[in-house]
Amino acid sequence: MTAQTYLAYDYPLLSAFWTMLVFFLWIMWFVLLFRIIGDIFRDDRLSGWAKTGWLVFCIVLPFLGVFVYVIARGKNMGRREVAQARAQQEEFNTYIRQTAGGGRPSSVDELARLSDIRDRGAITDEEFRRAKELVLAGQGPAAHPGSTGRVAGS
Repeated sequence: MTAQTYLAYDYPLLSAFWTMLVFFLWIMWFVLLFRIIGDIFRDDRLSGWAKTGWLVFCIVLPFLGVFVYVIARGKNMGRREVAQARAQQEEFNTYIRQTAGGGRPSSVDELARLSDIRDRGAITDEEFRRAKELVLAGQGPAAHPGSTGRVAGS
C-alpha cells in the first residue's frame, strides 16, 4: 500500500499546457483525416482505383498519406467543398420554390397561357379581358386549354 497519490499540485502548469496542446493537436489531426477522406469520396474526377489508392495510403500510413494528399491535391479541396455547398444550396432553393408554388401557376404564367389561347382564336377579346381581370384580381385561374373555350361566368 505504498502507491503514490498524485494530487493536482503535483502536476505543474506547463505540463497541463502541453497535455492540452497535444490533445488539441490529436483532435485536429482526426478532423483533417476525416476531411481528406470525405474529399476523396467527393471528387468525381478520381477513378475508383485512385480513390482506393488514396484511401489505403491515408489509412496505412496516415501521417505521410495525409501530408502527401494535402500537398498534391489540397489546393482544390476548398473548391470542391464550395462547389458541393453551392449545389446543395441550389437543390434546396429549387425544392423551396417548388414547394412554395403549391403547384398553382403564377399570374404571369396564366396571363401568358390566356394570351396564347386568344392568339389561337379559342376565346374572344372580351373573354380574354374578363379572364385577365379575374387572374389579376386573384379570383381564380383562367380556363384551361382543354376546356370549352369559355371563361367561368360567361
